[in-house]
Amino acid sequence: MEARLQKILAQWGIASRRQGEEMIRQERVWVNGGVAHVGQKVDPQTDAITVDGNLVSPSTRPEPVYLLVNKPAGIVSTCDDTQGRPTVIDLLPENLRNGQGIHPVGRLDANSTGALILTNDGELTYHLTHPSHNIPKTYDVFVQGSPTAKVLQEWSQGVVLDGRKTRPAIVRCIKNLPGQTRLEIILKEGRNRQIRRVAKQLGYPVITLHRTAIGTIKLNTPKKQGLESGDYRHLQNFELRFLKQVISP
Repeated sequence: MEARLQKILAQWGIASRRQGEEMIRQERVWVNGGVAHVGQKVDPQTDAITVDGNLVSPSTRPEPVYLLVNKPAGIVSTCDDTQGRPTVIDLLPENLRNGQGIHPVGRLDANSTGALILTNDGELTYHLTHPSHNIPKTYDVFVQGSPTAKVLQEWSQGVVLDGRKTRPAIVRCIKNLPGQTRLEIILKEGRNRQIRRVAKQLGYPVITLHRTAIGTIKLNTPKKQGLESGDYRHLQNFELRFLKQVISP
């Protein structure tokens, strides 16, 4: 059965759909001896697909890998960076960096820290990053100043960004400190730099932003020591069940 080439690459663990599209644009993917194009449909049973000159197929797919990383500041949430900055892939050992197709699910901006899922399951990545899936993400945020209860209520009800209102969120004060306030924020959407932009728009710029959980997947658990900055671990079975339950029809 025919399917779009980028979808096949994702199903075979070569790359996420977005990365697959970029690889196709870079002319790294060929079909039946010719350069492929984005959106091209192929039949994986009959068409010969090569990536960087290497023939690929379901039999060459690496074992599925599902990781949780505690991203440090200064690390970018991509597989490579044109500016030469270190990436989340650089945090992994060599056996996971090379030839595994591992990539981040979503992003944290370079200055933010905390929980980030990495996988080579391109279909899972596609579904988890699709706007129709609203996995709550929890953040520990320090902002400048002392936002009032009215400001926090406005933030939680939604703020207009780029002409469109943000979805309702949970925004609560954890502690007032000299010159700054610690907040817990739970979002079900992830626009680019959303928390930082809203905080600045409301007059309380972010000092630090740390993601502590993605749904039920947490950096720290009551029974286990949390991940240190820059460390990673494999997701546990109950965490995988949560993710697959989220994307199931």
